[in-house]
Amino acid sequence: MNKQHDPLATLHEIRNIMDRSSRFISLSGLSGVAAGLSALLGAALVRWHFLEEDIQYRETLGRELTSESIVFVLSIAAGVFLLAVSSAIYFTARNAKRKSHQVWDSKSERMLVNLAIPLAAGGIFCAALFYHELPYLVAPVMLLFYGCALLNASKYTVSDIRYLGILEILLGLFASFYLGFGLLAWTLGFGVLHIVYGALVYFKYER
Repeated sequence: MNKQHDPLATLHEIRNIMDRSSRFISLSGLSGVAAGLSALLGAALVRWHFLEEDIQYRETLGRELTSESIVFVLSIAAGVFLLAVSSAIYFTARNAKRKSHQVWDSKSERMLVNLAIPLAAGGIFCAALFYHELPYLVAPVMLLFYGCALLNASKYTVSDIRYLGILEILLGLFASFYLGFGLLAWTLGFGVLHIVYGALVYFKYER
């Protein structure tokens, strides 16, 4: 029996080695946790601003937002993005160094390209929504494009990111129909789900 199973075990091991060699596996779960915490902070600041200005997140949001409010929201979004990217670079570089892996190679390049294309398209589309005074659709659109980006990049990194992408898409679809929950869905998608995903990846691959 052992002789019969040895070739299968060998083939399975070869397949695992080939799979790891084609994927960027140094992506740190702690970067997901940090991104989620940044998103929660950003959502709290936006919520505080809306309460101070008596702005309701609904179909009339485009008519209620002043230029100052738009600048505030965009500034918060930019800050969250910079914090998330900075933490991703720091924790991933640290994880790669600990595993004696290269941070930048053909695998990480493929992952970033496949991640960046849907994100860039989504960013431009969100700018068009602001231009046409439809800001209440920005949150679901961000979730949808981000989920698609994660699915697109999941072929080149840890497979767990695929499930995060699916959940982001489902949240985006929900928020597309229930517009009043857009900010809540954004908070859950970019905040809570990132923290849960990051913690799971950390304890699964980095402990």
